[in-house]
Amino acid sequence: MAKLEPTSSGYYLWNYVPSIAAAVIFILIFLVLTALIVWRMLKTKTWFCIAFTIGGFFEFVGYCARVSSAKKTSKIMPFAIQNGLILLGPALFAASIYMCLSRIIRSVSAEHLSLIRPRILTKTFVIGDILSLVVQGGAAGLMVTGRHAKLAEGIVITGLMIQIIMFGLFMVTAFVFKKRISTRPTIETIGADPGWESSLRMLFIVSILIMVRSIFRVVEYASGHDGYLLQNEWPMYVFDSILMVGVMGIYYQWYPTSIVVEKGKGNVVPINSY
Repeated sequence: MAKLEPTSSGYYLWNYVPSIAAAVIFILIFLVLTALIVWRMLKTKTWFCIAFTIGGFFEFVGYCARVSSAKKTSKIMPFAIQNGLILLGPALFAASIYMCLSRIIRSVSAEHLSLIRPRILTKTFVIGDILSLVVQGGAAGLMVTGRHAKLAEGIVITGLMIQIIMFGLFMVTAFVFKKRISTRPTIETIGADPGWESSLRMLFIVSILIMVRSIFRVVEYASGHDGYLLQNEWPMYVFDSILMVGVMGIYYQWYPTSIVVEKGKGNVVPINSY
């Protein structure tokens, strides 16, 4: 029977024994969703979604490691894997979401309506996302030792705050673009395939879900190892796992396949073109 045990140094990695049943449910859900999105990506050659699929794979492997951790609560490796991958998965979702907005803007020739030029927009937000990813990833290794746990929590919070700030700026950019194009539509939007509107709506929804999840994580780590959120398992599933399932499900449902981007006069290329 699984039980809570300390590491060889006497530090408790867990405040509870992880639920195997809950982890298995999410293993299956993330496996199916990741497979579906990979299938769509390969079929439509939307290669900018590679980061998103890797994020789904991270979630899948993370919950697999969580099952292993439930039987080995004193082992550092499965704890580190599940903690790191589940923490980093959403940052990879964000990378594809950022790239999608620039393609939406270019697809309707509305670069002049964007707060940030599409090509600079992609680079700016993806660089911010990579920074967040590196900071959080660096902290994940420190969290497995009691001696550096407080420092690691602080670093994770810093990485999450970078993610929240970048997402906030991204949502403002997307909202301003939506407002401007509603009042000043381009020729390409009149009578055009509404796919770009569906994709933009999808970006708003998934961005809100990831934002809520990131805020939850900040509060979770700010509360400390002895705080209620880290002492109990259900908040993580409600405010992280379920929300990320929602992100993947919504992204699949309104997958950005019908958008075209113009490159120069008379050349139309699919959204997967860089």
